[in-house]
Amino acid sequence: MEWLSLIILIPYLYHIIRIWKALSGIKAFRIGKSPCLFVSVIIACHNEEKYLPCLLADISVQEYNQDLYEVIVVDDNSTDTTAETARSFKGINNLRVISNSGKGKKQAVRTGVEASAGSFAVTTDADCRVGSKWLKTIASFAEEKHPVMTINPVVINAGRGFFNRFQELEFLSLQGITAGTAALGDPVMCNGANLGIAKEVWLRNAGRLHDELVSGEDVFLLHSLKSEDGPGILWLESADAAAATRGSLNLISFLRQRGRWISKAGYYSDRYTRQLGIVTFVTILVQVLLFLCGFINPGFFTVFAVCTLLKSVPDFLILHNTTGRYGKRELLRWFFPSQLVYPLYVISVLPFSFRGRSVWQG
Repeated sequence: MEWLSLIILIPYLYHIIRIWKALSGIKAFRIGKSPCLFVSVIIACHNEEKYLPCLLADISVQEYNQDLYEVIVVDDNSTDTTAETARSFKGINNLRVISNSGKGKKQAVRTGVEASAGSFAVTTDADCRVGSKWLKTIASFAEEKHPVMTINPVVINAGRGFFNRFQELEFLSLQGITAGTAALGDPVMCNGANLGIAKEVWLRNAGRLHDELVSGEDVFLLHSLKSEDGPGILWLESADAAAATRGSLNLISFLRQRGRWISKAGYYSDRYTRQLGIVTFVTILVQVLLFLCGFINPGFFTVFAVCTLLKSVPDFLILHNTTGRYGKRELLRWFFPSQLVYPLYVISVLPFSFRGRSVWQG
């Protein structure tokens, strides 16, 4: 009778394999003619004096005419020297440092977009690093494809050890889902650390970003756009367009960040996002229950093992594709240990989701 629990896996297997097939069909974007689109780069900052200079240095050496982009650093009530550090930076022709008109990252991004001069804005985080072809690639894609939003790649550089490898694998799986669902024409996620958006489209949807929540402007914006401009939301497949960010320094900060992400799920209006989230959570919950039931009836341990193996197949396909695209195939040696830990990780995140709405961060 306990084997009937495996039926619950069917929706998960269907969705993930469907996403993997779409992911497998994605082709890398290549720059054609040199773009001439004016781009506004928006960097919302709060106490980022340590990392901001590195990002600004990366932007200053872009292989893109400096007259074709501006950088707007929006200081959100920092208590360190973030604003002074930005103002003293030399090397970017069109660099402006302004103060947030309100409080919080969401309002900081809004302040930057409203102050921007370009018709197309790119948001990123102060602790990110970008390559020299970052802006040129995004501008070329936007000019050629005319999207309302470009979902650009984000990778994390964590470090050695199982915890850091787990972070990278988990984030790469999210990137795989992000790219795959976008390729299906039904994107469920994006990341404000590397996001392109038409200015007038951003402003038109600014009232639907749940201002009662501190963060989440990226995904709420995505879902708002899907209701009116779905076909214009495109994934940009290019290593040159990627932004790299840091991993969490310890387990608690990692769980807190994921808790903040999950805390916004109850406000999602997009049907496919909610559906995929529910299917994934139910699948993981079944895994946990099967394992716990094994202590009552050892037969459930066998069912748990089969359930985990079946779930691992599409998960591996997603990660095999994504690690290959990002040149991180060596991370797959950590796949099976991570699969065993993953259900416990999801359950551990839940308590943090109930108190994750008051912290400044996306």
